[in-house]
Amino acid sequence: MKKKELLIKLTTIFRDIMDDEDITLTDSTCADDIDEWDSLTNIQLIVAIEKEFGIKIKSGQIQSWNNVGEMVEDLLKELKDRN
Repeated sequence: MKKKELLIKLTTIFRDIMDDEDITLTDSTCADDIDEWDSLTNIQLIVAIEKEFGIKIKSGQIQSWNNVGEMVEDLLKELKDRN
């Protein structure tokens, strides 16, 4: 999977979880940029991402992410390692 494809899929997940069709993700998007992105929503996002891609994300990975770009890079690595 390519970075752009993953970002599109993540955008769909974010929009569904946060019930906001106006969300547009970029590499620099962080929780401070989206009003609905709080700790509970973060858990819902992680569960949805794990389910969508059939992967398990370690808490250390999640804690290291400062923005969507870092999330995407980690997810691309996980997806590559899985195949």
